[in-house]
Amino acid sequence: MERVEQTIEKNKAQKAFYNHKKKNLPTRIWSFIREKGLKDIRKELGILEQSYALHKQWLGPLEDKRVLDLGCYAGNALSLYLAQHAKAYVGIDLSDKGIGILKKKIQHIPTAKAHAVDFFSDSFQENDFDIIYAYGVLHHFKNVDALIERLEEKLTAGGIIISYDPLKTSLPVWVLRTLYRPFQSDAAWEFPFGRKTLRKLERAFTIKERRAVLGTAKWYFLVQLLPISKEKKQRWGRNAHQKDWERSATSSKHLLTCMQLNLLLQKK
Repeated sequence: MERVEQTIEKNKAQKAFYNHKKKNLPTRIWSFIREKGLKDIRKELGILEQSYALHKQWLGPLEDKRVLDLGCYAGNALSLYLAQHAKAYVGIDLSDKGIGILKKKIQHIPTAKAHAVDFFSDSFQENDFDIIYAYGVLHHFKNVDALIERLEEKLTAGGIIISYDPLKTSLPVWVLRTLYRPFQSDAAWEFPFGRKTLRKLERAFTIKERRAVLGTAKWYFLVQLLPISKEKKQRWGRNAHQKDWERSATSSKHLLTCMQLNLLLQKK
């Protein structure tokens, strides 16, 4: 198992990667597919909008909450919302380049601050957060046990974590990721959730709610090739997404067919 000291050392390379984003050709191709393919599908089917709306619902009133925006780079879709509404907002990321941009965005908010710091480093001393918002972040940690311990340490009693991360539990996705991984520039800190990780999170925290996406709906890119109207294609895609959204809340079997997962966790 990777030790915390090894994680901190590896995060130095991760910091350099995100500061300069030097990707090899396979990683650039994968990023293009992900950003121009999956992201467009998520936008067209309303997946992103619905996920962000759900996160806001889970956040609830923020005026008396201390919020940690974990791994936020220059700010994610809800960073400014969190900074504007929370009693206290702290955004952290490895990248000083990203944090420099975020600092400019929140400089007018006296209760908000941002730091370029490693979540595992002794330099990050702040605790007692009511909420940890981790959009696309938790899957960057190989040592899940150490991550869980750190999250628990930073949360208040009954505090919550809101996360959005990729899954590798669907067979076609697992195959693609396995074939791609040997050529991946950022493989050292990319660990999409598998069954083992999900079980560890379930044992450590109370899962208040979960919603997975891109299960049946991941095949929308093939449906788009069919000789039918755009309206029929979109209707199929939206219906497929709603099925994923609703069934993943109660069916672990269906959740495991999906590509990405929204989680609301609460400290026990």
